[in-house]
Amino acid sequence: MPKIRIILLLISVIIAPALLFAQEQPVINSIEIKGLKRIDEIAVKSRITQRAGEPISQEKTNEDIKSIFKMGYFDDVRAEIEPFEGGIKLIYVVKEKPAIVKIELQGNKEFDDANLKEKLTITTGAIADAVLIQDNANKLRAFYEEEGYWLSRIVPVVKTINPDEVSLTYQIEEGPKIRIKKILTEGNKAITSSKIKGVIETKEWWLFSFISSSGYYKKDRMESDIEKIRDIYFNNGFIKVVVGEPRIQLSDDKKGMFISIPISEGDQYKIASIDISGNKALDGNSIRGRISMMPDTPFSKANLRKDIFSISELYSENGYALITVTPDLTPDESKKLVRINLKIDEGERYRIGRIEIAGNTKTRDKVIRREVRLDEGDLFNSALIKRSYERINNLNFFETVELIPKPKPEEKLVDLDIKVKERPTGFFSVGGGYSSVEKFIAMVELTQGNLFGKGQFVKLRAELGGRTTYYDISFRDPWFMDKPVSFSTNIYKITKEYIDYKKEATGFGISLGKRLSEYWATDIAYNFENANITNVASDASKIIKDQEGKSTTSSITPSLVRDSRDNYLDTSRGSRNSIYVTYAGLGGSNNFLKSEVDSSWYFPIGSTTLMLRGRYGYTTGIGGKELPLYERFYVGGIYTVRGLGFGEAGPKDNESGDYVGGTNQLIFNIDYTFPLVSEIRLKGVVFTDIGSAFYAFKEMNLRYTAGLGVRWISPFGPIRLEWGHNLDKKEGEQPSRFEFAFGTFF
Repeated sequence: MPKIRIILLLISVIIAPALLFAQEQPVINSIEIKGLKRIDEIAVKSRITQRAGEPISQEKTNEDIKSIFKMGYFDDVRAEIEPFEGGIKLIYVVKEKPAIVKIELQGNKEFDDANLKEKLTITTGAIADAVLIQDNANKLRAFYEEEGYWLSRIVPVVKTINPDEVSLTYQIEEGPKIRIKKILTEGNKAITSSKIKGVIETKEWWLFSFISSSGYYKKDRMESDIEKIRDIYFNNGFIKVVVGEPRIQLSDDKKGMFISIPISEGDQYKIASIDISGNKALDGNSIRGRISMMPDTPFSKANLRKDIFSISELYSENGYALITVTPDLTPDESKKLVRINLKIDEGERYRIGRIEIAGNTKTRDKVIRREVRLDEGDLFNSALIKRSYERINNLNFFETVELIPKPKPEEKLVDLDIKVKERPTGFFSVGGGYSSVEKFIAMVELTQGNLFGKGQFVKLRAELGGRTTYYDISFRDPWFMDKPVSFSTNIYKITKEYIDYKKEATGFGISLGKRLSEYWATDIAYNFENANITNVASDASKIIKDQEGKSTTSSITPSLVRDSRDNYLDTSRGSRNSIYVTYAGLGGSNNFLKSEVDSSWYFPIGSTTLMLRGRYGYTTGIGGKELPLYERFYVGGIYTVRGLGFGEAGPKDNESGDYVGGTNQLIFNIDYTFPLVSEIRLKGVVFTDIGSAFYAFKEMNLRYTAGLGVRWISPFGPIRLEWGHNLDKKEGEQPSRFEFAFGTFF
């Protein structure tokens, strides 16, 4: 029998006469796909709703054709039928789009091919889909816009090589680079143009735009800026504000751009009243204690959001894991007032279910679990979950830490998934540096911060400098014998050459600590040191000459610390307050008392942080013994007053002019840190330091410095580079100093 192909749409006209008299549509006995070359047949058949053994349906077949066509792989899709084993065979005939075998760029001069092709998502071998091709042209156009080429044009050109293959060329006209000359705001009266321009990211071009990449128009950034402008007005009571689309005009020479942002402010609305509804578990007074908004003050979207978050925190700290607070705003057009009703849906109280830990390949579960502030079965508390995150993160064993609550409403439980990603905790570092005191310094250090995955710390360090040689071996266990008690010990040897003498010392220390509460801890340490003062210069001061020879120190130091910092290495909020008293007189030849109070406070300001720190120290010899020279306070340097040399902010010997340290010290530091490159945790800092070492308060001569620097939480540890300027330079002092430190921030 000859092969017959019949287009499905004409079936009712030319199908076999026997079928015309049938009461039912013919049955499909087979379904076939023809025309496929690269596309998988299974993928196409998954789009077909017609089934073998069922009567053919023109409606289903039409929908199948549309579904196959939507896959984006075909230029043409049609259906045909032919008689087959007493029924019919349904054939979907497709014509595949050609494949792209070559992608080229033409006309680009400012950017090389490799740079531009990184922006493309289309690759050789891909189907020549017009939508995908144009989408990639738009990506190139967006890239050029971000780089300031506002007049750039990208035209895709597709050339047929053969029926199954094409080449794709993006023809590029870069045009000139256009800078933003002026940003204008129109219609604003209540809020100044300078304030509006201060909050948006789009900036006018200026001298240092090549560093900040500002000064060029970016569409996505401008859309975000429009929302920022609305937020300024919403936060000042202008709830009817309308910010129009920016108008862009080019200068006559086509090298500059003027952006005009139209604003219709509307009237300012104040708060008429703040009502609460829906609360049953917590009384209104407790909730109102979390509300900062006040009647008869301008409405603020930011304050409303902050108060909703604060109320939600209050509930979630008391077991209500699914609390929702919905604001209902009712404006009064005539009085320009807005009534706020906070509708609270408390939900029910939840408890902690399973606490699961994943991702720790080296660190033992118990090391992580002992930092979690909640146990299974405890009442849900978001504050304790947040604190658990901080404590695990402060271990510094992990690149990332995630605490993911997973509510189970049917059981009124919240499972807690803790996911961590390990990072190397062992470091071998070799470094060096230069200072005015030490000249060249070499350092070798081997540390393991998570020994055997138990959270124990061990360090071997050696420093070789022009004037100092130092060796140290330290060990610390924060959970000694799996108890909430810390144990540490170290042994060291140091040789240090001062200007008029040399000190050689060996010693060891041991300490035990106990955590008293979430933020409070205490510690008691014992230290023994054998020191020898030699090579005293003939013209050295009497203070130095009197201490020539050997001495021993046997001391005990109790301390008390309160530390609520959110992150020990990169603090943004919280504080650290400590006090210690050292008593040397448990044997040994040196008898003295030394104490210090130290308080640091951190205040987040958006993405920046303000730190205020104050220190006071006092030391004196007791029992008729002189205070050892090396136990005095020497103020000056990167850890005390930046911009001054070691000891320069302190007493001098009248005869020799040597800095001999003081028995008191008072130091104040103000740091303002801000992000430079957030992705690599690089920050800038500006600072002011005030401080002095002295014998008595009436002799105190505070020194003042200011400066700037950078701080980097590098893969090898925190690094500080800081430049301090001496604001009250004395004779013989440098006007400024550049200093660096590796390993810690203060």
